Amino acid sequence: MGIVGRWIRYRREQRDRIAELRNPYIGEAEETTSYDAPEPRDRPERDLIASTLPLGEELAPPPPGPTRRDYGTAGLPLNRQSPFYVGFVGALGVLAAYAVVQAIGRLDTTITLLIVAFFLTLALNPIVEALTRRRVRRGWAVALVFLAVVAVFTLIGWVVIPPVAAQGTELAKNATTILDDLLKNPWVQDVDHRYQLVQRIQTEINKRIADGNLWAGIFGGVLDAGKIIAAGIFSALTVLVLTLYFLTSLPAVKQAAYAVVPASRRVRVISLAEEIMRRVGSYAIGQVAVAAINAFFAWIMMSLLDLKFAAVLAVAVGLLGLIPMIGATLGATVVAIVAFFDEPKKALIVIIYFIVYQQIENYAVMPRVMQRTVAVPGAVTVVAALAGGTLLGILGALLAIPFAAGALLIYEEVLVPRQRHH
Repeated sequence: MGIVGRWIRYRREQRDRIAELRNPYIGEAEETTSYDAPEPRDRPERDLIASTLPLGEELAPPPPGPTRRDYGTAGLPLNRQSPFYVGFVGALGVLAAYAVVQAIGRLDTTITLLIVAFFLTLALNPIVEALTRRRVRRGWAVALVFLAVVAVFTLIGWVVIPPVAAQGTELAKNATTILDDLLKNPWVQDVDHRYQLVQRIQTEINKRIADGNLWAGIFGGVLDAGKIIAAGIFSALTVLVLTLYFLTSLPAVKQAAYAVVPASRRVRVISLAEEIMRRVGSYAIGQVAVAAINAFFAWIMMSLLDLKFAAVLAVAVGLLGLIPMIGATLGATVVAIVAFFDEPKKALIVIIYFIVYQQIENYAVMPRVMQRTVAVPGAVTVVAALAGGTLLGILGALLAIPFAAGALLIYEEVLVPRQRHH
């Protein structure tokens, strides 16, 4: 029966109910089998108004004891199959879903910081648990790990910031000489002869200086850069504080989450959740170890070549190495470009080194470091990295592989066994 039929039946039931309320003896008259029984209309009719409203003492005398107003008999409940009811509830559901989506869109930065902090917590938790197994209290273990993380970031800043500042000052002093040497390059002169790039650049700069847009653009760019740096510092501090809190209260958080699960399934859910968190933490530690090894040997290679910015480039190689699939290639590309501007022969040596090292890493370093984690198939790795990079950029690419490992575990241990029994 369609919606129209349900509506007609609902209206018919309402009319029958109203008729029954108006004359309560109609039902008894229909059930009477004796033809000598009096007609329902011969019986005294019930005045609903006089029986429900206290219009006067003559019409409705108050009952003995405490007075209680009679509001009549309750009617039929709302028909949940009514088109009005279905449309109203559906509209409320759409509005609620829209509000949730808008709230998530406005809280995207906060949610991202929470995800990063929780990922770092899972990465550092194995180290904390290793210390607790050696009879170190969890609070002290968290403090030691947190201090080690702060020391690592301080060391990276100490390695990167002074050389960059010194080289930046030197670059500003020798900018004219460097530009003249670049323009004397035969390849640059050939390109300029074909496309008149230098003349076009000079014309554009003179035009912007005359209009006053150049200094406004530079000032606006400086302000935007300052805002970005301030936001980055604030986000980094927020992530560190959240990570510290999550590390300290992780057992209590897990216990509270497991308590929500029904007791009949709690053991299995706990085992699966612990395995997923173990894989995520192991993957993160392994990826950091592989990137650190890559950065260390790259620094040795660049030091032997007497390449400028060796320490800074080594840090860049290590940070880019955290990105799955393309991180090592990006790091090698950056080093090769810097080496090419220093000397083309050095760039060739850098390219050969990274090709050889990549083969050693893929077949010797990576399997040994990742031996305690479950390998994710290549196709799943590619799809997960592409999807994560599309959704959340570099952060999504970093988190895609461990999430794919967890999803693969659920597929193998939950979905496939369930399908076998159906």
